[in-house]
Amino acid sequence: MNTESRFWDRLAERYARQPIADEAAYQHKLRVTQGYLRPDMQLLEFGCGTGSTALIHAPHVAHIRAIDYSENMLAIARGKARDAGIENVTFEQADIAGLDVPDGTYDMVLGLSILHLLHDKQAVIDKVARMLKPGGLFVSSTACLGDTMAVFKYLAPVGKALRLLPQLDVMTTAELRRSMEQGGFGIEQLWQPKRGAAVFIVARKPG
Repeated sequence: MNTESRFWDRLAERYARQPIADEAAYQHKLRVTQGYLRPDMQLLEFGCGTGSTALIHAPHVAHIRAIDYSENMLAIARGKARDAGIENVTFEQADIAGLDVPDGTYDMVLGLSILHLLHDKQAVIDKVARMLKPGGLFVSSTACLGDTMAVFKYLAPVGKALRLLPQLDVMTTAELRRSMEQGGFGIEQLWQPKRGAAVFIVARKPG
């Protein structure tokens, strides 16, 4: 986690200032997700960044545990929570791959803009399935660069070696869907606002 932490720590302030690339798509994903939320739900968000999405969902659930590689990102997230008076989100530095969570802990897991940054997405998808209660939901939004920019399969390792790019899994939408299904999930919703945009998936663990 140390290498990834340093990469994202360097970008934290700039990342926090960046506007959302597609505000309409982001709002749509929020609305769809909130359609599944209940006041008694326990959520985990991994790769939470500066906490914006967790804080938006917080009023609709009991508690959100939000984790990220980057302590600098988390410091910004905690400041946002204090400013907003939100107390039911816990921000902590952690890596989903090493997180120790009893089976069947969460009602929903959020992994937004993160699966394509993992070393082993299948292992994480499988782990998320174990973390979820029967009937629980995995909500993700993922850049599937393999659909439109397959050349990144060759460029990404070079960019990472030069510390210009993070870890990148250059997957296609079909590969992502297969990984979800291999993890035991049923796909309830799959939405992409336009070609090349992130793929939004709501997947359910069997009840």
